[in-house]
Amino acid sequence: MTEPKPAPPGDRSSGRLSGAESIVKTLEALGVDVAFGIPGGTILPTYDPLYASKIRHILVRHEQGAGHAATGYAASSGRVGVCIATSGPGATNLITALADANIDSVPLLAITGQVGAAAIGTDAFQEADIVGATMPLTKHSFLVKEASEIAPAISAAYHIASSGRPGPVLVDITKSAQTALTDWRWPVKMELPGYKPVSKPHSKQVRQAAAALRNARRPVILAGGGIIRAGAQAKRNLARLVNLSGAPVVITLMGAGAIPDDHPANLGMGGMHGSVPAVAALQNADLILAIGSRFDDRLTGDLTTFAPLAQVVHADIDPAEIGKNIEVDIPIVGAADQVLAELAEFAAASDSKPDFKRWWAYLAGLRKDYPPGYDQPSDGRLAPQYVIERLSALAPKDAIFAAGVGQHQMWAQQFLDISGERKLLNSGGLGTMGYGVPAAMGARVANPSKQTWVVDGDGCFQMTGHELVTCALNNIPIKVALINNSSLGMVRQWQTLFYGERYSNTDLHTGAGTQMIPDFVKLADAYGCAGLRCAEGDEVDKVITEAMAIEDRPVLIDFQVSSDAQVWPMIAGGASNDTIEYARGLAPAFERDEF
Repeated sequence: MTEPKPAPPGDRSSGRLSGAESIVKTLEALGVDVAFGIPGGTILPTYDPLYASKIRHILVRHEQGAGHAATGYAASSGRVGVCIATSGPGATNLITALADANIDSVPLLAITGQVGAAAIGTDAFQEADIVGATMPLTKHSFLVKEASEIAPAISAAYHIASSGRPGPVLVDITKSAQTALTDWRWPVKMELPGYKPVSKPHSKQVRQAAAALRNARRPVILAGGGIIRAGAQAKRNLARLVNLSGAPVVITLMGAGAIPDDHPANLGMGGMHGSVPAVAALQNADLILAIGSRFDDRLTGDLTTFAPLAQVVHADIDPAEIGKNIEVDIPIVGAADQVLAELAEFAAASDSKPDFKRWWAYLAGLRKDYPPGYDQPSDGRLAPQYVIERLSALAPKDAIFAAGVGQHQMWAQQFLDISGERKLLNSGGLGTMGYGVPAAMGARVANPSKQTWVVDGDGCFQMTGHELVTCALNNIPIKVALINNSSLGMVRQWQTLFYGERYSNTDLHTGAGTQMIPDFVKLADAYGCAGLRCAEGDEVDKVITEAMAIEDRPVLIDFQVSSDAQVWPMIAGGASNDTIEYARGLAPAFERDEF
């Protein structure tokens, strides 16, 4: 079977182009400056005009890395991230990253090649129904069979990804459409019947929410990831509302950075590994004003016992989230920045400020009795929390951090100070191990002047650490703080607490005193990176400082930490938030009768 001959280049300003050229020219017209991907047979026609494009293409080592890199690019910049893959395994390798972006509301545009239109349904070589596979895991998925449909589909996908509740959109384009000729015009007319996201909230409901806040005695503002996705103005509006109302704030994992960590009203993160004051505030509140939060199970614990005394105001740009998990008293559909702006205006216009003295006295007592902290490991190894504390203290105030998933992710949230202009990138809803390195790569590409760190675990790193090769070859000098406890730490913690210390298949043999396979320092060197190791507390600052001085290539620091370190506070999965333990066997009392 002979390869189809590519159509000759057309008029690059207007007129006849190949479908492949239409893809590239449409991306250029949309302002796309970077794409992450890997070429293959069915997307190869597009890589030919991409060769001469002003779009920077970064060749990753695995398509999952392309998806997470696009996510890191988008999450750190607010712009749409773009990834490209071929059909079959290339496209299916993107699925995890697309699902991850979908649940965390990250704007992504994924372009995949597909077998020729005539071959669809024949089980042709590297054919997979990626549209069917991704439809439940994306905001939308398109299948394009005609060259004339390419520009409208990509334009619509870009608009859908970046408007309303952001999310990933996939455009699957047949090879026959890429090689055919078409008329290209810009801009294209988009027709999206039924897609009309609401950004402006209903004023009546906002007034009701403002009145509820004014009349509350134990309110909590719950700041979710929707505030982060809405941008800097949403954060400014939240700060104004908090300062005007005097209400305390609890953040979700994805809401980290919505309000500075050192703001006096910030009680910290709620949920399974949240702070005691944050969890207690939610459980004892008479009003929860939630902005851009999904009320997921990691936040609520047992739904039947979550916030039993609270009236709930739920504001979200996605109406499907409101009332999905908990009963809502005042629903508000709208963008977080606009909801917060209107609430702040009502608070500013109020003649009287609510009296929350008793409420704050209770919360202040919890802050005093249950401060953030940790024990020094009994085995003499490094405390991972100390490593992250020192990294936070020494890194530039505008540094970007990306975390993997597991214990180190929770420690990053607890001990990184994001009070300044820092950003903390997380895989929240899907909890994707391997997210950290490629996400940091994308973040550094989007923010080339900002130092970018990965707080990763030895388990997570081994899933996508090969993308350090991509970083080394493309002058993307990220830095990896590898919290190496020689195990799948969070799984091991659960085995300690709930499975009688039967450590089934959680030892990774990567730490000191073991086989040390792989040797991460040698691996970093093989990847073209600088590799450092730290096993002593008095060396931590020195090694971090040394790593920060290296900007001509990526850096990996192998921090040899204790495998017995655990994440506290903790609520067991599915249990009531009332059962939070500050440390093992030490639970605070929730004395609701004092209210």
